[in-house]
Amino acid sequence: MTRPGEASLHARLSKGPILVAPGAYDALSARLIEQAGFPAVYASGAGASYSLLGAPDLGLLSFAEMLDQVRRIAQAVSIPVIADGDTGYGNALNVQRTVREFESAGADAVQLEDQGFPKRCGHLSEKTLIPLPEMVGKLRAAREARSSPDFLLIARTDALLLEGLDSALERLARYAEAGADILFLEAPPDTETFRKARARLPGTLMANMVEGGRTPLLSARELAELGFQLVIFPGAAARTAAFAVGQMLSTLREAGTTREALGRMLMFDGLNAVVGLPQALATGRRFQGEPAPPA
Repeated sequence: MTRPGEASLHARLSKGPILVAPGAYDALSARLIEQAGFPAVYASGAGASYSLLGAPDLGLLSFAEMLDQVRRIAQAVSIPVIADGDTGYGNALNVQRTVREFESAGADAVQLEDQGFPKRCGHLSEKTLIPLPEMVGKLRAAREARSSPDFLLIARTDALLLEGLDSALERLARYAEAGADILFLEAPPDTETFRKARARLPGTLMANMVEGGRTPLLSARELAELGFQLVIFPGAAARTAAFAVGQMLSTLREAGTTREALGRMLMFDGLNAVVGLPQALATGRRFQGEPAPPA
């Protein structure tokens, strides 16, 4: 269920300042994001592909696999969850099911994009686009399918690389008319492109910061000054985790022990604190030996 009232993503975006949503690749990383004090978490499709399949972001993750991942992330945190819905996993009927299921799983927003199949990470080349009328229809179907207006629809276009800025901005303007709450121009190559997007597009704009991607890494403050209200850092946690684990394994292989890596990891009690072991044990103790409630 979408979080109500002041806790909703819609309310947080309305208040400002710019909302920063790091990407989670699983429930543990989502917990760490919340505990670090961020106001929202982005359930990354790429991150799920990395963690569940050990595979690149090439549309290999199924709808059911991503839905389960979104549900696990939403259950692990109390902050709003933005779900990566890729292309909606098919036509308008598939999009409607995606919206209903993601909303039911606890997401507060779903991102839908206008790529053709097979889809690719937005910072890769060799992408394809579906026709503009088809994407407009998918967004209208998504709007009709949601049960709460607080469940937000994010429309992403990958047209910038393929068709140029004018086409990309025209698509996004049409997506707003079709009911998208947040507009997402993928892979701007420079700050000037962000500025032009803000000047020509209505409503709430989202930015995507990909380390090593096509877009310069701007800070939340810089993006706010450009007029953006939401920024995701979808792969930072996964890239950091992969690097850190790789370093630890190299140390273990060479030294035959993890002693030299202890300063770069959480200890037994530290990790158990992150996942809530003390609270879980306390809850279990409260119910031990108590009679079953009356039928």
